[in-house]
Amino acid sequence: MAEILIAGLSAAGHITPLLAVAGGLVHRGDRVTVLTSVQHQAKISALGARFHPLPADADVTDGRVHEIPGRAELTGLRRLNFDITELFIEPMPRQAAVLTELFAHNRFDAVIVDSAFFGILPFLLGSRAALPPVLTFTPMPLMIASRDTGPAGLGLLPATGSLGRLRNRTLTALSHNVLLGPSHRAANRRLDTMNAPRLPLFILDAGLLADRYIVPTVPAFDYPRSDLPANVRYVGAVQPLPARTFRRPSWWGELDGTRPVVHVTQGTVDNADLGRLLEPTIDALGGEDVIVVATTGGRDVTDLKVALPPNTYVSEFIPHDVLLPKVDVMVSNGGYGAVQRALCAGVPLVVAGDTEDKPEVAARVGWSGAGINMRTGAPTPRALRAAIRAVLHHPHYRNCARTLQTAFAQRDGVAEIALLLDEVIAERRTRVKL
Repeated sequence: MAEILIAGLSAAGHITPLLAVAGGLVHRGDRVTVLTSVQHQAKISALGARFHPLPADADVTDGRVHEIPGRAELTGLRRLNFDITELFIEPMPRQAAVLTELFAHNRFDAVIVDSAFFGILPFLLGSRAALPPVLTFTPMPLMIASRDTGPAGLGLLPATGSLGRLRNRTLTALSHNVLLGPSHRAANRRLDTMNAPRLPLFILDAGLLADRYIVPTVPAFDYPRSDLPANVRYVGAVQPLPARTFRRPSWWGELDGTRPVVHVTQGTVDNADLGRLLEPTIDALGGEDVIVVATTGGRDVTDLKVALPPNTYVSEFIPHDVLLPKVDVMVSNGGYGAVQRALCAGVPLVVAGDTEDKPEVAARVGWSGAGINMRTGAPTPRALRAAIRAVLHHPHYRNCARTLQTAFAQRDGVAEIALLLDEVIAERRTRVKL
């Protein structure tokens, strides 16, 4: 029985997989403390884990993202730098203070931390003698620097060979020093104020400072890297806990008919403007011989500004473990968790996303053959109609999605993370004895 701390931001894409990990560890007999927002306290208690509150000013919640002054006016790299700095770097001192308190009053055998929970960095950069083993969990695609891939955020496909590696090296230097340089410099300034050492590597690679860097996917859904660091571990998908209280709407039986089912979602973060994807998809498919299921990610369905055709049904939320077995194509803005859940169900995709990590997710969908990357976050109804028709009518996309489904089915993310915990705890005990 081990004493484990899990620290995660409370936004759904960050905390949902970590709660599944917490549940699995409790089930095997570990004592688990989860550090996150109070909004998740009831879920954590229901898992049998202990809850420790993360102050609101040290956290990122789905709702708060839309309310930050000035963010909505930014696009592209300016928004990405803003998000990294304001959402993840600025809360670092408050997060570190909570961790200091927890470490002072508890003896943890290991810590699993959300890779965007930068409050762990001062500990990873300082003396490690008294620090328990730390495992970083990334809720995003693996975007560390590599000679075989372009820099994070641009959605570039991998390139090898002398010219490809020259491209990668040049663009990575440009990204680290210029394009995302403001974020890296902001991180070092914040570390300076905490009397912590500066980063020895780029801010988006900082998770590599941990004992293990957990990537919750399969290698087949990521770019091959000849220089993959030794502490990186692919574990397969970490599936959310199954839905228990979902009530099927009156139209649910329509999904068992002969018409293909198309599901469209903008997730729970990039859904302030439903006109970017939900509305154009509804417009695109109103005259098609399909059933459309749109989910607003918690937004009121009345926020939709388009008339609903007879073939379209809308809900604020439908659990994917219930819906995806009935879906033929999923249209997504590239949320990493939702895309992987679709692939775990063998559902091919049309992906249109250009914020946060979404260009990287979309690029991997196109690269894997399991769907179409629209290369924009605001596609036209005409472009969407053509892409959805292509995915429905060409078996290549379905076949590639099912190949990935098989790869995912061979891994159990929670079980593999539990084994990694045992591994790092045993390593630490061996070092202490020596």
